[in-house]
Amino acid sequence: MVRVKKIVKELDPYVPGRSIGEIASKYNINPDDIIKLGSNENPLGVSKKAVEALKKSLDSIHQYPESNLEDLKGKIASYAGVKTSNIIVGGDGADEILDVLGKALIEPGDEFIVPIPSYMYYEFTLKIHGGVPVYARWDVDENKLDVESVIKSISDRAKIIFLCTPNNPTGGLIDQKDIIQVLESTDALVVVDEAYFEFSEVDNVNLLEEYDNLFILRTFSKVFGLAGMRIGYAISNPEFIELLHRVKPVFSLTKLSYVAASATLDDEEYIKKSIEIGIESREFLYENMSKLDNIHVYPSKANYLLVDVRKTGMSSGEFAEELLKRGIIVRDCKSFKGLDDYWIRVSVGTMEEDKRFIEILESITE
Repeated sequence: MVRVKKIVKELDPYVPGRSIGEIASKYNINPDDIIKLGSNENPLGVSKKAVEALKKSLDSIHQYPESNLEDLKGKIASYAGVKTSNIIVGGDGADEILDVLGKALIEPGDEFIVPIPSYMYYEFTLKIHGGVPVYARWDVDENKLDVESVIKSISDRAKIIFLCTPNNPTGGLIDQKDIIQVLESTDALVVVDEAYFEFSEVDNVNLLEEYDNLFILRTFSKVFGLAGMRIGYAISNPEFIELLHRVKPVFSLTKLSYVAASATLDDEEYIKKSIEIGIESREFLYENMSKLDNIHVYPSKANYLLVDVRKTGMSSGEFAEELLKRGIIVRDCKSFKGLDDYWIRVSVGTMEEDKRFIEILESITE
């Protein structure tokens, strides 16, 4: 038997959202009739400019990807309001950048802090590098960070603190004063995950000049509509960014991902419309789901909503199954630490998809 690391054998597999193909096959449903509201994707689809740019680039995929990403980093920096030297770009979405942080910062036994419930890929990635998770608290009832629980969790072994805002899966924002309090309480790296910041219309870039332990993580998978291309980026002080480039794979961003990212950043109208549709859909879903007696939906500043279904008499798995039978994919949140078996997460859709979802939801909850 191959001698695999002990932590690999002990690691709980990451549970992704379910695919349209998987559901179509299992329930014998036409894929075109399935509505996917489980993975926080962009209901607008991809930028047409990105599609055209990709078509023109197909003949060059026999060549290695770009290793010098200065022009793409320049566009990202312009979008984010920072300098090119503040930017690192990764393939495999922002997840690769999490792995790079693990390589650069985590020695076996070092701690990283996660207020739960939150995005569980932090833990999945850093445990491989020998990191030890320490759980702080996200107050689900109030949908806000328990900042004192984070401060109390900081020890001499803490290397990274994760603050997801808007938080996944709850959709709540972290007040900037709370982020500052954490930054000033430690020399550990404070990773502010802003994967969904466009939908909140709030960011924390203004803190970069003052705090060199701030690291802002972002993705092209949401508002940019490129989840299938796997592109992420992060913003921090130039000295730390330079060190990260020493351990980041050189060719991790594929040639086509590079082209798609660059073209999408040029499509300002698409980005604007994506944000508008995401917010409009979120507010429509919240307003209409709030009218139903047997579920409780939480206000959100992201492109998804957290829903408590315990009053229906069903667990999250049972409730999600009832929706799947009717061609609706949502996220069963039982895999999120800090939540019990009665929570689902619903992503935004098109208005047509939202209306159909509400009709089906009404029939189930009644």
